[in-house]
Amino acid sequence: MPQFPENFQELTVGQLSERSGAAVSALHFYESKGLISSRRTSGNQRRYSRDTLRRVAFVRAAQRVGIPLATVRDALAELPEERTPDRDDWARLSHAWRRELDERIKQLGRLRDHLTDCIGCGCLSLETCVLSNPEDAFGQKMAGSRLLPERRKGV
Repeated sequence: MPQFPENFQELTVGQLSERSGAAVSALHFYESKGLISSRRTSGNQRRYSRDTLRRVAFVRAAQRVGIPLATVRDALAELPEERTPDRDDWARLSHAWRRELDERIKQLGRLRDHLTDCIGCGCLSLETCVLSNPEDAFGQKMAGSRLLPERRKGV
């Protein structure tokens, strides 16, 4: 791993990639989504502050547990400008995300347990279809396969 002088405050995209383990394309994507930011040099090259390493680690940790990037972006937007997430931030946010993860785990368990029950049925509104239609929500409103928008008459 390359060593950087202690007073070295900015990283190129390649250095950030190497230090964070994230691909350069991922870093560009994170930046386009507002998860990290850079400044441009006079030669139009990106430069990232060293604290971006912690932001990238935060984003990647959230991704590994299945948190959508839009949710991560919203969480990072709550932090004061230029401040990186710390242990307390992660604790607060991960607590808030627990409910979402618990629901996702419940859905995955339902998928695992009933995956073979409705392969190819196509109706998506049977009372027994716990994958696409838990508690027959669509059957209570309408009959048949109606998940796609209805076609207008004469079309």
